[in-house]
Amino acid sequence: MTAGLARALRVRWSLFGGVLLLAFTVLGLAVRDRPWGLDVALLWALHGEWLDAPGLVAGVLSNIFGPVLPVALGLALTVAAVRAYRGGDRVRASLLVRVTVVLVLCRLTSFVFKPLFERDRPREYPDLSYPSGHVVSVASTGFAAVLLCAWLAPRLLRRMTFLALAATAVAAACRVVLSVHWFTDTLGAVLAVGGVGLVSAVALRLLPVLSDRGPAA
Repeated sequence: MTAGLARALRVRWSLFGGVLLLAFTVLGLAVRDRPWGLDVALLWALHGEWLDAPGLVAGVLSNIFGPVLPVALGLALTVAAVRAYRGGDRVRASLLVRVTVVLVLCRLTSFVFKPLFERDRPREYPDLSYPSGHVVSVASTGFAAVLLCAWLAPRLLRRMTFLALAATAVAAACRVVLSVHWFTDTLGAVLAVGGVGLVSAVALRLLPVLSDRGPAA
């Protein structure tokens, strides 16, 4: 990949990330004080389901597809980076550290932005609503995993992308079924993670993926 092409791709990824962050902000401002019609329609369609079997299943899945995932991946990446550094593979260690930074920045979006939008939950529940922390957690983990595959296991990239999207969708559906998040909370979480993930990945030279040259140091 030529330097000119790589530079152009970095600009495109950065712009796309900026657009996602803008969309996240606009959506948050639009729904902060009043939920969208789709939010209300889903809330009424699932009214009381969180007390029955669907809510039980969603609760179990939320414990799996939730904040535990980025913590587990972050610890695994840290251990792998230390081992790679001690083994003399500083390029791989650098890659793992940078992916960990992207993971942390993406995960922080829910902590940073929830107090800014101060959106209430659909029902009585601790913490604020926009964006969904559970969906942010799963989307952050998926984004980092896709980056890892892009650099270290390209043959698994398509499968990992599918798994990341599927896991994020499951997390979003569970939070809506449990009536602890509006649908737009889950959409906002995906936009936030996508925006922060792309911008930070470009800044840390993880995008574009220069697979023909190996991880950029």
